[in-house]
Amino acid sequence: MKKFLLLFIALTLNSVQAQEVKTFTYFQNDTLKLDLDLYLPKKKAGEKIPLIMFAFGGGFSGGERTSEKDFGLFMAQNGYAVASISYSLYMKGKDFGCKGTLTEKIKAIQIGVSDMWQATAFMIENADKYNLDTSKIFISGISAGAEIGFHASFWDYKLMNLYKSNLPENFKYKGFIGGSGAIQDINLITKEKAIPMLLAHGSNDDTVPYAAGSHRSCPTNASGWLILFGSYAVYNQMKDLHKDIELITFCGGGHEFSGYLFHEGQQYVLDFVNDALNDKKFQSHLIVPSKNGKISGKYLFCE
Repeated sequence: MKKFLLLFIALTLNSVQAQEVKTFTYFQNDTLKLDLDLYLPKKKAGEKIPLIMFAFGGGFSGGERTSEKDFGLFMAQNGYAVASISYSLYMKGKDFGCKGTLTEKIKAIQIGVSDMWQATAFMIENADKYNLDTSKIFISGISAGAEIGFHASFWDYKLMNLYKSNLPENFKYKGFIGGSGAIQDINLITKEKAIPMLLAHGSNDDTVPYAAGSHRSCPTNASGWLILFGSYAVYNQMKDLHKDIELITFCGGGHEFSGYLFHEGQQYVLDFVNDALNDKKFQSHLIVPSKNGKISGKYLFCE
């Protein structure tokens, strides 16, 4: 028993030594202060570290950047830096659902995306201090955070950025990891702009559409009616463009699978970033059958 205890302590100490967590303020004005937590792996001489930017979920009205601490530690233990950001919760106290205002919903996404661009620029500006490789910056997120990730990757930066233009000319994320996210316009994903993606989504998600559909399943006469293109629509677009994409579909599953990649599926993320950095070509669709016997009814691969 004593030997096992000593082994456990040794493994725990090695794990702690393998990474470091630092907190920074990446944006501040008279009314707003935004921080990020940077999870760093143990330094290796002469080796630049890839970075994963992360945005939490919560409908642009709640959530915490510390909620995915285990993901940050896991990736740091495997040689990757993770910057988990706070961003403006513009919809706090407002309706982000069907009774909300469409322009307000879009503004919430734009503000969150602009915050992500600010955080990315901050990390690029400080890359030398922490041995980060600015040519290998991934972006990731859960639900609302995945919507930030999608739009930060494909929106026109010069047109949609609400703050000063401070990203390098022609900056492009190395890849995107999204849990139950969606994009407003599928046509933003072009052959020139496409980046490798790893996506996970429940086929019966009634919060963020799995394919093309309305946000929160709102009817067309709702003031907050917003059409979005979810993971399955993006998967088909990327396949048509012959670009690298991996999709995990939880047949019959809902929005409860939005955090899967950052909880149970961390190994999928690690394999994905390794493959993307090694320029491995891939197109795959992993179909996970429903455990509760619920049948989608919309997709033959789920029957």
